[in-house]
Amino acid sequence: MSTAAVIPVVRPRLWKAFLAFLGPMMLANILQALSGTINNIYLGQMLGVWAMASVSAFFPVLFFFISFMIGLGAGASVLIGQAWGAREYERVKAIAGTSLSVGIGVGLLVSVFGGWLTGPMLTLLGTPADILPSATSYARIMLIAAPGIFVFLLGTSMMRGVGDTVTPLLTLLISTAIGLALTPALIRGWGGLPRMGVASGAWASVASYAVALVWLGWYMLRRKHPLAPDSVFLHHMNIDRAILVKVLRIGLPTAVQMITISLAEVALLFLVNRFGSDATAAYGAVNQVVAYVQFPAISIAITASILGAQAIGAGRVNSLGAIARTGILMNLFITGGLVVLAYLFSRTIVGLFITSAPVVDVAQTLLHIMLWSSIIFGMSSVLSGLMRASGSVLMPTSISIFAILAIEVPVAWFLSHRIGLDGIWMAYPVAFVAMLAMQTSYYRLVWRKRPIRRL
Repeated sequence: MSTAAVIPVVRPRLWKAFLAFLGPMMLANILQALSGTINNIYLGQMLGVWAMASVSAFFPVLFFFISFMIGLGAGASVLIGQAWGAREYERVKAIAGTSLSVGIGVGLLVSVFGGWLTGPMLTLLGTPADILPSATSYARIMLIAAPGIFVFLLGTSMMRGVGDTVTPLLTLLISTAIGLALTPALIRGWGGLPRMGVASGAWASVASYAVALVWLGWYMLRRKHPLAPDSVFLHHMNIDRAILVKVLRIGLPTAVQMITISLAEVALLFLVNRFGSDATAAYGAVNQVVAYVQFPAISIAITASILGAQAIGAGRVNSLGAIARTGILMNLFITGGLVVLAYLFSRTIVGLFITSAPVVDVAQTLLHIMLWSSIIFGMSSVLSGLMRASGSVLMPTSISIFAILAIEVPVAWFLSHRIGLDGIWMAYPVAFVAMLAMQTSYYRLVWRKRPIRRL
């Protein structure tokens, strides 16, 4: 892909710029989730509820370890977006090289220490004894594969900084197709392959990421992509301290926020596990459905952040308010539409993951309690994403962390002891409503009155 082929900094009509950026990214995020969802459907349908519970038990642990990469990618994409908007193409490569070098190093540490401590981590989470061995087997494979997963996450995030959401989509199409074919083959032992049980999903994911990354490198070189791993890019594959400080200034608060979310999920999973493996399986099914509903909201927030960063780099600060309004309206219609569909077909959707009727009943009830709050979550994410584009990260992040630690977790603990499992899911709407109120207040009363400068 040539430099000219990438999406321009700001198009005359903002909604067109949003849709051009948002469409491929939403599809890519859905495909990324679909890869994991397909694995879970295969496991739940072909092996049983215990297999679904085994995978669900590991989800917060994986999310904890990739949180730093999400933060690092967010920081890098904002700086890349501003440099791209200013037409500083050499700096774009320098930012990407520094970020990727750090990501590989962290991935190697997670691979070594995470794989070694898998069993103790899941034991500390209170994973039910009947699924602990299978959960440990699945988790260890995913943690050892961390360097490749981290490179994948960083690469797709940084490409968004230069306005490219099509290449990540093509890459995920390949990854998803491989996972779709390989998971059942490993479960059943088709074609002479060994039967891997619950670990089939993990091995299929690792293989799909590996093949997709090889293809991605070849494709970017062939198309002369701005971030292609050519000799110029490899020259920047080192850690520039000045750049790293700026990336971490944005990325670390974001990573802390993601880690806080993952720790909150760990705490909530600990509460869920007290109700037995059926509740753990229901937790996993609900998370799968909610992820698909929230992906558009997250994608819209990322779009607002990248377009905001590019506008700041190009000196078009006066367009930031319009970007915020467009993002909120798109979230209302797109995320809201998915919420309505999920309510209408909730039992059918949950039934894709779980075959046990009583567990389906539990999961459907939990889904009905909290799904609507995904719209509120999306609106809050748009505001915090736009403020992050200007380098204003500390306060929006602090608001999110406060809502999670001081509202969501305590409310979940209190209600779970009063009304049972349903109370845990009631904490999500409470926290999201409070978060939106605080983010809106800060955005309107403080951030909009500050001068916006390029980092």
